[in-house]
Amino acid sequence: MGARGKAVGTQFARLAGIVLLATSVLGAVLFLAWLPLLDKIAGGFFLPTEQVRPARYSVSPARQMEFTTSDGVALAADVYHPIGLKRSPTILVRIPLTDTVWNRVRTTSIARFWAARGYTIVMQGTRGRYHSGGVFEPLSHEREDGIETMRWLQHQPWYNGKVATWGGSAFGQTQWAIADQHDPGVGAFFVQIASSHFYTVFHPGGAFALESGLYWALNSNGPRDRDVDMAALDRGAKAFPTLMADNAAGAQVPFFDTWVQAARDSAYWRNADGEDRARHASAPMLLLGGWYDPFLPTMLQDFADLSAENASRDTRLIIGPYAHAREIVWPGAKLAEPYRRASVAPALAWFDSRLAVTTAALRMPRVRIFVLGENVWRDENEWPLARTNFTSLYLREGGRLLNEASQDRDAHDHYLYDPRNPVPTLGGAMIGPRGGVARQAPIGTRADVLSFVTPVLEKPVEITGPVRAVLWVATDAPSTDFTAKLSDVYPDGAAYNLVDGILRREYARGAKTRIEIELGPISVLVPPGHRLRLDVSSSNHPRFDRNPNTGERAATATQTIVANQTLWRGAGAASEIVLPIIPR
Repeated sequence: MGARGKAVGTQFARLAGIVLLATSVLGAVLFLAWLPLLDKIAGGFFLPTEQVRPARYSVSPARQMEFTTSDGVALAADVYHPIGLKRSPTILVRIPLTDTVWNRVRTTSIARFWAARGYTIVMQGTRGRYHSGGVFEPLSHEREDGIETMRWLQHQPWYNGKVATWGGSAFGQTQWAIADQHDPGVGAFFVQIASSHFYTVFHPGGAFALESGLYWALNSNGPRDRDVDMAALDRGAKAFPTLMADNAAGAQVPFFDTWVQAARDSAYWRNADGEDRARHASAPMLLLGGWYDPFLPTMLQDFADLSAENASRDTRLIIGPYAHAREIVWPGAKLAEPYRRASVAPALAWFDSRLAVTTAALRMPRVRIFVLGENVWRDENEWPLARTNFTSLYLREGGRLLNEASQDRDAHDHYLYDPRNPVPTLGGAMIGPRGGVARQAPIGTRADVLSFVTPVLEKPVEITGPVRAVLWVATDAPSTDFTAKLSDVYPDGAAYNLVDGILRREYARGAKTRIEIELGPISVLVPPGHRLRLDVSSSNHPRFDRNPNTGERAATATQTIVANQTLWRGAGAASEIVLPIIPR
């Protein structure tokens, strides 16, 4: 959220605080009188205002309800009901809510918006949050608690057999945790900035997503969210081993240690991610992602898996100019695309259609993407786009990126990777305020970054789809990392990151090895006069943790060695970046 958005949000929260304070100071009557004004203000900030069917019902005041799980934990929820409607479809939101004025304002406004249009809204705090009992452990209890919540709903007087779910990030995972349930089951999901593969999000390319994981841990440790001191996060990120990052940042976060070192087949990740939940989903999903959100690559895998199954074939996808739960700043443009509104706006039409609340046709494309650079929304039929022309650009001598590979069999470059002096992160798909677009360091700033640049583009080039680098490498370390980053270089020489990736694996000493690095998906129109730049290195810290190069696991390693890295780019070993080019 930009400075203006934060200012508006602050003013809104202050006014809402006054409104909510009326409950205790002047009583419930005055509070209820203020609610229409609260709804109107919310509509101007994050609720949809266009092409929305009108409200039909007055809304009951929030009623706090709870039930006790089979292991004795009380789960509390605020329930909003359309007055005069005995039975209605339910929208269930299971959220690790911190009970603050601002969170109350948002949840109340969103709930009242839906309830006024015929839905009963259940805003439930997950275990250990809001007013729910138990201890907060992200991702740990959502399947069991979610299933029991669905069974509890079956016995409520308003329940008509139809349920939709909504939410993003951690409360997107609360939806995935019950996505395969049928008795009872969910009829419509709207999942934002989350996927069914949290393990992969935390361990992209075999490394650990350090800044994302540490930021989330510091923010969400304990019964309530808290502000993150980025200086403390940086102190933690410097720690060896990676397992000590939370301690060095001034906190002891048990679930962070689990995220760092638990194996994919551990009980924790089996419970959190399940097994092929996208292929067993009970209903289609509406998925909302962002080009600079770390969940997008696995969300796109979910989209493919959901689309392949009969029960979920009608799944839809929206990808916008967002990082994790916020807008990005695009150089040279002001993008009036607020994330908060986008996370709510499509919900009503989607739920209405899926739950047959209205007979109106669903006017929603199969895929809707925001093309950066051109800065327009565009409707598509599939992902990746069927008309994609996957095009290779080859790494060449003199730091050039060209259409033809070198014929020199001995062409190569060399650099040293020292884990104690990693390449600093500048933007990228991360959780936290530093995720998104950032100006990159000039070429030649570091000896351990190899840069390759195209000639100046003579015509616009659209890159829409997954980007990957195919590199031929060698190292003298038993295990090491290679990284790749694609940037857009403006006519003034400033470069801004588009996508990046990492690969961690073992190597035979000195052996020439072909590797593939997934850089992630993007949609961008690069205009004439710009250039493309590919940076190859072995670190991008603290976006990713550092490989110690010793063969030990980074989670527990305390010793490091310097690795001698070779990048081959000649005949028979032509390193390249493969771009998804869309004909214009």
